[in-house]
Amino acid sequence: MSGTFFVIGTPIGNLEDVTLRQLDTLAAVDFICAEDTRVTLKLLNRFEIKKPLVSFHEHSSKADAQKIIDRLLAGESCGIVTDAGMPCISDPGEVLVKICAESGIDIKVVPGPSAVVSAVAVSGLSTRRFTFEGFLPVPKKERRERLEKLRDETAVMVFYEAPHKLKNTLSDLAEFFGGDRRISLCRELTKIHEEVLRLTLSEAVEYYGLNEPRGEFVLVLEGAREKNSDGDLTIEQAMEQVNKLISMGEKPTEACKAVAKETGFRKSELYSLL
Repeated sequence: MSGTFFVIGTPIGNLEDVTLRQLDTLAAVDFICAEDTRVTLKLLNRFEIKKPLVSFHEHSSKADAQKIIDRLLAGESCGIVTDAGMPCISDPGEVLVKICAESGIDIKVVPGPSAVVSAVAVSGLSTRRFTFEGFLPVPKKERRERLEKLRDETAVMVFYEAPHKLKNTLSDLAEFFGGDRRISLCRELTKIHEEVLRLTLSEAVEYYGLNEPRGEFVLVLEGAREKNSDGDLTIEQAMEQVNKLISMGEKPTEACKAVAKETGFRKSELYSLL
């Protein structure tokens, strides 16, 4: 009988966010697959857990994956973790999950913190719908193709970005989505220097032109305005945008002014309806 493959979430920064079930599972499995064994060892040492570690990352081969699968098929249990947050999400562990599913190996999830959901929750933007886009492609052609596909996306879009690439990414986002589009830049979530900046894209470009980015970022970008079948916003939809801005702390007059600028409705008309 084959063993069980446990997908185990770990803290995204603050080790105090670890759960009792995560610790129990890490202590119970026969071995642990880690993206970076040095990072995982710090977590295990913090909670006095001693387990064999196997490295599995983006450069691991099919042979490396098969060795892990063979151990599971032989009856051993394995837990997979990433450096921070939920493994197998924009993460090499998805390969092992796929093979386990195809091999009939039992897969169980031990959930934990997620940088994506945490960033959306504190973004101040609409949380009804969002799409996770991970890291944008680095090659210019592929990046522009991806952004072009997202140009009319109405759901909130979530991106990961490294500090040394942030300035270029913000410039590209401003080019495709316009400088007035709102964005929340979530930096070092749950860590000592946690910071959330809620700006427009043009303001973000200007800010990081003067301040050097530090730490890992989750970018939460406002989606495009909903349009009716004729391609224009209805007055009801425009009023929804006004009320959304007010709920986020904007003054009624400023909210009407902002929506009027984007939709073409008169500010006085929107204010009268409000």
